Amino acid sequence: MYVKQLAKLMGVTPDTVRHYTRVGLLNPIRSEENGYQEYTASDQQRLKFIISSRQLGFSVKDIQQIIDESQQGNCPCPLTRKLITKRLEETEALFQETLKLRTRMQAALAQWDSSADGANASDVCSLIESFVDPIDNQMNEGEA
Repeated sequence: MYVKQLAKLMGVTPDTVRHYTRVGLLNPIRSEENGYQEYTASDQQRLKFIISSRQLGFSVKDIQQIIDESQQGNCPCPLTRKLITKRLEETEALFQETLKLRTRMQAALAQWDSSADGANASDVCSLIESFVDPIDNQMNEGEA
């Protein structure tokens, strides 16, 4: 099957299939008749694996490592556990930063509800410049 056929079958865009081919995760055979890349059932199975891996947060580099481990005849499960543990830690850190940002945004809206519009001549935006960060205040109060 060709790029568009595989993409449609797997519910991704043709560009997605081409990308994974370019980075070497898919290895289609080149047709001698027309030069087109032809994808096999093995490529379809590999793409399904890639899609599942990406849904779990694995990077393209992670996926390549897992595939390499398997192709060397080793069980990739220990590596997979190690990589997903790392991805989970990164996701948790990002989540915590996002929660802080949400708190700041909510505080800004609450503070700005009682603030008038308009900037002083030296201000770019008085709302932002007058914002009191509740997270920084909590940390500063904790140090005192």
